[in-house]
Amino acid sequence: MTAQDVILVTGAGGGVGGVGRTVVELLREHDLPVRALLHREDERADAVRALGAEVIVGDLTRPDDVSRALDGASRMFFSMTVSPDYLEATAVVATVARALGTLEALVSISQMTVSQMHVTSTEESHHQRLHWLAEQVLNWSTLPVVHVRPTIFLDNPLLTLLAARSIAETGTIRLPFGTGRTSPIAAGDVAGVVAAILREPGNHLGHTYELTGPTVQDMHGVAEEFSRALGRPVGYVDVSPQTWLEQTVEPAGLPPHVRDHLVTMARLHREGRYDRSTRTVEEITGSPAQTVQQFVEARRALYSPA
Repeated sequence: MTAQDVILVTGAGGGVGGVGRTVVELLREHDLPVRALLHREDERADAVRALGAEVIVGDLTRPDDVSRALDGASRMFFSMTVSPDYLEATAVVATVARALGTLEALVSISQMTVSQMHVTSTEESHHQRLHWLAEQVLNWSTLPVVHVRPTIFLDNPLLTLLAARSIAETGTIRLPFGTGRTSPIAAGDVAGVVAAILREPGNHLGHTYELTGPTVQDMHGVAEEFSRALGRPVGYVDVSPQTWLEQTVEPAGLPPHVRDHLVTMARLHREGRYDRSTRTVEEITGSPAQTVQQFVEARRALYSPA
C-alpha cells in the first residue's frame, strides 16, 4: 500500500451497530487515508468528513458510483445495511472491482448463520440467504476476499430498539428466544477486527472469521449481566413468537425486509442456532470482546426509565 492509496469503506453512514463508521474512525486513528461511500449527503456525511475521511455520495447498485469510489483504492470494506438490494450491490462491487483490478484486499461482512447454510437451505431469512449468495459471488470473483461473519450484534434492534423499552419500564427482557443460548457481540469489536485486517491484510486473505462475544449463555444469563450493569434487577421473560410479533415487532413499523429478518433471527435463537462461541476477536485485535455487562454499562441511559 502506497501513501496515495486509499481504503474504501462503504456503509459508513450508519446501519446496524455502525460498523462502517467505527472502521473509519479506527483507520483514521492510524492516519490511514480513507474514502467513505455514503448513500446521501447529510449530517452523517459531515460527521465522517470531520474524522478526516474523503466522502463520496453514491449508490452501491450503480456501477458508475462504485467505479468512482474504487478509483485509487487498494483495500475495501464492503458493508451494507439490511436491504433487499444486497445481492445486486455485491455483484456490482465484484464486477467493477475485477474490471479495475486494483484491490489487494476486500473485507466483506455477512453473518455467522451463513456457516450453517447450504445451497438448498430454506430455514433462514431472505436477508440471510442474500448474504450466503453474496459470499458465493465474491468467491467466484477471485478477488482477494476476507469474509467476516459476526453473530447477533449487541447493538441489534432485538436488544436495543425492541427490548430497551421493557427493560426500562418493567425490568424485563421480553424476547421469544426460549432456552436458546447466544453470545452477542458489540459492533465496535467487529469494527476492530475489520480495521485490523485492513491495516495488514496479507495473512488474512482467503480466510473466513466467525465473531462472537466472550460468553455463550441463555437469556437468563444475559439478563443477569444487564442487572449487574444497571444496578437493578432485570429478568428474562420468554414470550411466544406470535405474541412478540403482534405486541413488539409490528408496532415498531419496521420495513418488511427488516421485520422478516429480525423475526427469523429470533426463531433461530429459539432453535439453538446461535449457540456458538469463538475467541477470534481477541486473536486478531489482541483485546477480548466486550461482555454484555460492559456494553450496557456504557449505555445505561438507553435502558433507564425516562
